[in-house]
Amino acid sequence: MTRLNRILPIAVGVLAAYELLLGLWMLVSPHSFYDQIAGFGPYPPHFIRDTASWQIALGVTLFAAVSRRSWRAPLLAFAALQCGLHAINHWVDVDNASSLGVGLFDAISLTVLTAVIAALWRAAATAPTREALP
Repeated sequence: MTRLNRILPIAVGVLAAYELLLGLWMLVSPHSFYDQIAGFGPYPPHFIRDTASWQIALGVTLFAAVSRRSWRAPLLAFAALQCGLHAINHWVDVDNASSLGVGLFDAISLTVLTAVIAALWRAAATAPTREALP
């Protein structure tokens, strides 16, 4: 097994856990999530729970991709696109956050996360689909 084939499932699993935990936080405690991360405009509990459903769905399907190699590249491409668009939205609204520091942190962290997911996508897309026979 190549090093890449050993690392990719772990990285996808970590990303899946991140998405799932973020979504569960949003679902269980939307006001806490809003206070800590999503302080843009008035508190929207319904919208935060709607977004939680997205995060949880992505997390669950990424967990499935840990053991389903053929799912990795498409799901990572989708996650990279969504995260990239999310990052752009945060850069547009960087000065509308509860503070400029929070706005910058959100925009920068989403940009970095997009780059990480894009690198995982590239690795998954170029990973061999089968192990070479001895």
